[in-house]
This record gives sequence, C-alpha cells and structure tokens, in this order.
Amino acid sequence: MGSSRWKIAVVAFFSFAELLMPIEADEHEHTYTDKEEVVLWMNTVGPYHNRQETYKYFSLPFCVGTKKTISHYHETLGEALQGVELEFSGLDIKFKDEVMQTTYCEIELDKAKRDAFVYAIKNHYWYQMYIDDLPIWGIVGEADENGEDHYLWTYKKLEIGFNGNRIVDVNLTSEGKVKLVPNTRIAMSYSVKWKKSDVKFEDRFDKYLDPSFFQHRIHWFSIFNSFMMVIFLVGLVSMILMRTLRKDYARYSKEEEMDDMDRDLGDEYGWKQVHGDVFRPSSHPMIFSSLIGSGCQIFSVSFIVIIVAMVEDLYTERGSMLSTAIFVYAATSPVNGYFGGSLYAKQGGRRWIKQMFIGAFLIPAMVCGTAFFINFIAMYYHASRAIPFGTMVAVCCICLFVILPLNLVGTILGRNLSGQPNFPCRVNAVPRPIPEKKWFMEPAVIVCLGGILPFGSIFIEMYFIFTSFWAYKIYYVYGFMMLVLVILCIVTVCVTIVCTYFLLNAEDYRWQWTSFLSAASTAVYVYMYSFYYYFFKTKMYGLFQTSFYFGYMAVFSSSLGIMCGAVGYVGTSAFVRKIYTNVKID
Repeated sequence: MGSSRWKIAVVAFFSFAELLMPIEADEHEHTYTDKEEVVLWMNTVGPYHNRQETYKYFSLPFCVGTKKTISHYHETLGEALQGVELEFSGLDIKFKDEVMQTTYCEIELDKAKRDAFVYAIKNHYWYQMYIDDLPIWGIVGEADENGEDHYLWTYKKLEIGFNGNRIVDVNLTSEGKVKLVPNTRIAMSYSVKWKKSDVKFEDRFDKYLDPSFFQHRIHWFSIFNSFMMVIFLVGLVSMILMRTLRKDYARYSKEEEMDDMDRDLGDEYGWKQVHGDVFRPSSHPMIFSSLIGSGCQIFSVSFIVIIVAMVEDLYTERGSMLSTAIFVYAATSPVNGYFGGSLYAKQGGRRWIKQMFIGAFLIPAMVCGTAFFINFIAMYYHASRAIPFGTMVAVCCICLFVILPLNLVGTILGRNLSGQPNFPCRVNAVPRPIPEKKWFMEPAVIVCLGGILPFGSIFIEMYFIFTSFWAYKIYYVYGFMMLVLVILCIVTVCVTIVCTYFLLNAEDYRWQWTSFLSAASTAVYVYMYSFYYYFFKTKMYGLFQTSFYFGYMAVFSSSLGIMCGAVGYVGTSAFVRKIYTNVKID
C-alpha cells in the first residue's frame, strides 16, 4: 500500500514537471523538406513604449489569409502566463518555395476600423510574429510630419535564411504605405524570398542579442567595482572584528581572574553582558521563521535558475525562463520547510502546522495576489496578459498538491534533524533591561542604513536587469548575474555582522529582527530606484502598464528583500554563535 502511494506521488511530480518545463526542440521539429509547410504565427500587438501592454494581433481589424486555420496550444505554463497568443496568419509559405508579391486578403475600411488603426499608429503600435520559433517585429503604420494623415503598411516582405534543411534567419521589411481613408478597400500582400545562410542552427538567436549593451565597459567596471568593494569590506570587517574581539576576549579573561568584589566594582560593559538573552526567541517567531525559510528558498531558486540559464540558452524558448523558475521553486519547497521549521522549533514554537502553512504560502500568496489584481485590469483592457481561468486553476493546484506536501516534508525533517535548541549560552528566565544608547545605535536607524551597501553592490546590474525585462533586450550574461549574486550575499553578511556586533555591544539583544531587516532594507532602495527608472529611463504610460510595472516591481523588491534578510540572518547567526562559544560564561 505504501509503495503504491509513493508511485502515485512520483508520477504526479513528473507530470507536473512535464507541464512546467519547456518542451525541448527535437531534431525533426526544426527540420523541413522541400515544399513543406512553414507556419507564420501572429502573436501580439501593442504600444512600443509599453512592452507588457499587449493585445491579440487580430484585435486590430487586420484581415486573415485564405489558408485553413491551424490551432495553437500553450506549450508551457510560462507561455500562458506571459500572454503569448499565437494565431495562424493564413499565409501560404513553403520551405524554399519563393513567393512573389501576392495579395492574401483585403480590408473593408469603414470608420470604426480606420479609427482603430489611427489609434494604433498614434500610440506607435508594433506587432510580433513567429516563424519556426524565431521572433519577428513590425510596425503597424506611421503618420506624416503634421500628424494629420495616417498610413498603414500593407506589404510584408519576408526574407528567410536557411542552412541545409533548417531555418536560421528571418527578416521582415514593411512596405506598401497606404493612406487610411474611410470606405475604401486596402489590399494586404506578402512575398517570401529564401536565401542560403552560413549561420549555424545553434547560433540563430545570436542576432537578437546585444553584446555592445550587456558587455559594455560600464558593465565590466561595475562588476570590478563591486568585487573591490567586497575585498575591501571583508578585509575591513575582518580587521575590525578580529582586533576588537581579541580585545574583548582579553578584557573578559582579565575580569574572570578578578575576585567577586573587584568584578562588582569594575565597569562591565559590552556584548558579553547579554549572554543570557542573546539566544532568547525573537518576537513573533512564527512569521520570523516563515520569512527565513522563504528567503532560503528564494536564494536556492535564484542560484539554481542562474546555473541552468548559464548552461542552457533559455531565451531561445518562449516562456522557458518562467517555467523553469516555477518548477525550481516548487521543487525546492523542502528547503523552505527545513529552515523555517527547524528555526521555529529552536525558538520553542508549538504550532508548527500553522507555521508550515504560512511559510508554504507566503511567497505564492504575495505573487498570486499581485497577479490577480493586475489581472482584473488586464481583463478590463482585454489585454493578452489576462491570465486564463485554467491557468489560475493550474497554479492553485501546484500550490496545494506540490508546494504544500514538499514543504511538509521539509518541515518534518527540519524539526527532527536540527530543531533542538543547542545554544552555547543558557537563556535567562527574566529578560534583561535594555539600557539607553545613542540614537544611531537604535535598531530602526541600523535597519534604515543597513541596505545601502548591498544596494550599492548591485546598483548597475539592476539597470541591465530592468532594461532586459521592461525594454526590448534579451538578458543572456548570466555569468555576470551569478557574480553579482555572490557579491550581494557577501556584502549583506558583512554588513549585518557589523550592525549586529555594534547592537550587541550596546547591550541590546534584539539582533534577530535587526539582522533580518537591516539586510532586507535593500529592497526599499531597489524599489525607490524603480521609480527613478520608470520616470527617467522609460516612456511608459497608462493605467495597465503602470500597474503592471509597480506591482511586479514590488513583488521583485519584496522577494529580493526576503532573500537578503535570510542570508543576512543566517550569516549573523553563525557569527553570534561563534563569539559566544569562544567566551567563558559563568
């Protein structure tokens, strides 16, 4: 009976993986024989400056070719979530079969259709098409210098490059400018020209990359600058802490040699005085442990996805990056349960099932809540970004039947394997009063200042990441991203250790939340930078695009903050345990 349940679980997991992971391109899927049909898919159309505000191509009154319609299905969950809406163009294209300029349909241009085209031209609408998974972009039309007359491009001139029996290059030239006049007929035409190409099939996406942008001198300089910051910061922290701690240990050893009368008359101060409270459970341990578990999971997802992206060219498949991220997030749910459950058990938590539910659904609830809110706006706009009901059900099923059970497994393992409170110091029954200290040693001030250096280490990289997501760039330099992730973690740990040391030296033992929030405050600076980027680096406009931008930037910043907070806490926790293990406590 038990083995059959395990078989069902394994089958369900691999079925889930098959749903999420991008379908790999088999050899026969991208090979053609002479005269074999080549499908031209029409994807979406929308304002050039609002990349995420997209609509179905035929939401504009374009006409369809005469060829029989071919249905398309979403290959992956990521494709559906990203608003890919492929519709058959109706154009008759065959491999290596050239087509002279041919009219494939006519548009009966009444006033309503003309107004729709004029609106699209005024807002610089572009459309996207696909041939053999290669994207093509074209502009709907243009206006004259005075903006009074508007013209529609009616002639799609396709030039397709092939290498052997494979398509390796596609170019579109828009011609046939026709003035939009009501109650006229506009003929839409196309032509296809085939040419041999030396481009290898594996390199056919290289033309869409922009090495001059991503490998610019500034990008290299930012990595070098961040790396030097790490070396300087680690050296500074090591020197200060080692020298200071050595003096502290010497002073505390000298105090141990005094008799009780001299010790009572001595001026005792410093982090040793709070040894009976430093390992006291944090306030709100349930939400704290859930945040730490979620942050450890986000770090695991980021690390694994970046490695996968470095090995595989995920940008060559539609929605593959998002599908991979969802799959890895679900598969790493035991990490969340393990770290969150073990920490909650160490802090004496009893309601572990409630903690497990909070940890499992903290990030999905934040992401899905934002997505559903934006989805209402997308539905009002009839945008292709509106998430279908079936996709919502699929996401909910992933949360309930994959993420939650795996989180339960991790929680049980964490509580049993590392849930014992093996602290080096005994916790006093009565909390020690926290003495007054200077204003800049208050936890609130430390939290506000703690995120400045981590943000500074990733500032330039944020620009490249934002540009690749919100503009028409394909991010492919994941080696840089991995270096930035490592640098961010090192800087975060160093900063939180220094902040915690000064806090404990001021005899304030509330270091758990302080270490987490001082690292998590990086998210505040990233979100503030997103405002600058929106107003000064983009030309976005409209309710939908603005809501989409600031909504998902809030999700990104919050996730980054939770990850940094967890990394900072884990590093600081190891530091605190180390210093109190090495000092003699009565």
